[in-house]
Amino acid sequence: MRILVIADYLPYPLIGGDRIRIYNILRRAAEKHEISLVAFLEKPSDIEGVAHLKEFCVHVETVNFVQRRRFAKLPGMISYALSGKPPELSLLYSDEFTRKIKKLTDAVDFDIVQIEHARMGLYLEKISPSKSRKSAIMFHNFTSQQYDRVSHVEKRWDRKIRSKLNSIAMGYWEPRYAEKFSLSTTVSEEDRQLLLDANPRLQVEVIPNGVDVKKYQPLPLPSKNIPPSLLYLGNMGYPPNVDAALYFCEEILPLIRQKSNDAELWVVGRDPSPEVLALDGENVHVTGRVDDVIPYYQKSAICVVSLRAGGGTRLKILEAMALGRPVISTSIGCEGLDVVDGEHLLIADTPAQFAEKTTRLLHDIELYQHLSTNGRKLVENYYDWDPIADKLMDLYEEMIGANLG
Repeated sequence: MRILVIADYLPYPLIGGDRIRIYNILRRAAEKHEISLVAFLEKPSDIEGVAHLKEFCVHVETVNFVQRRRFAKLPGMISYALSGKPPELSLLYSDEFTRKIKKLTDAVDFDIVQIEHARMGLYLEKISPSKSRKSAIMFHNFTSQQYDRVSHVEKRWDRKIRSKLNSIAMGYWEPRYAEKFSLSTTVSEEDRQLLLDANPRLQVEVIPNGVDVKKYQPLPLPSKNIPPSLLYLGNMGYPPNVDAALYFCEEILPLIRQKSNDAELWVVGRDPSPEVLALDGENVHVTGRVDDVIPYYQKSAICVVSLRAGGGTRLKILEAMALGRPVISTSIGCEGLDVVDGEHLLIADTPAQFAEKTTRLLHDIELYQHLSTNGRKLVENYYDWDPIADKLMDLYEEMIGANLG
């Protein structure tokens, strides 16, 4: 098959969950199919990733993402609102991006056009129509739910209102616009049901997030000679991750340190906000972006996921399980994953619960090994990227075969 993938940002280097997902599926699909990619460069330096992607993609086209000033955004946002489109979608519109898509689709007769994220969905209209071509829109999360949850944790009133308005606009628009696509995919059954509840006419399939179980092998236990360390991993400029880090450090970590006074937290991830940077101190280490997360898993006994907002499913939980590191998470943090509390991880939704379960896990070696073993088995059986990519390609072949039939 000839597949065109349209993404918001270039999926390499691997510095975020969305990029990790896109990259792993594309790389596997490219073993049997011709993959072309059009994506924005979030930063000019991301152009370095093009050479690597061209090792397995037939075409890679990029456009620099231009971050416009607030007042420069207003005319486009107002125009979108008046035409019935969520205003935020205008921020990802680019004439140059459109020209590159049209040039590529005029030159290549693609079987499938795959668009990552609802917010990029309008680019489907920029492609010349074809009776034989099929299209798919990939919901990495249900955007309206994500914005609604962000509105509850945002501290600035203007961002809180903006997130709530985006939630309302996307909640109306995205399930209706998805009808223009041959297929919609979600990362969990929960998100699938949300989408179908909003629009029962959609064809929706679950293509879960995953992990490279061959690359990520279980790590040995951290040395007993170092303080017990906990790990929070994520894009630390993303509001739900900022809230999660602050919540953990302000409300949970002090309770843990009452029982384990030498416990440390590593906050690892790109673009830490000023509030996150301010957490850095004697027992909290904020790293910013790192080239390799494995050393931080090696020195940490437990992965904590203290999320109170967000959407989709967390790749960092699957990654930790593959590496044999037990996870303690809120219900929101692990939603959409086929996990059982006490069997694959521990779930805690109050500071007292989180602190008690963390302390217990630091000292109960049998529970630690039980969660580590079962977490690894779970990702091996259900969250390996190889069968996940195969499932998506099988769906595409069925769509094309039905069209030919």
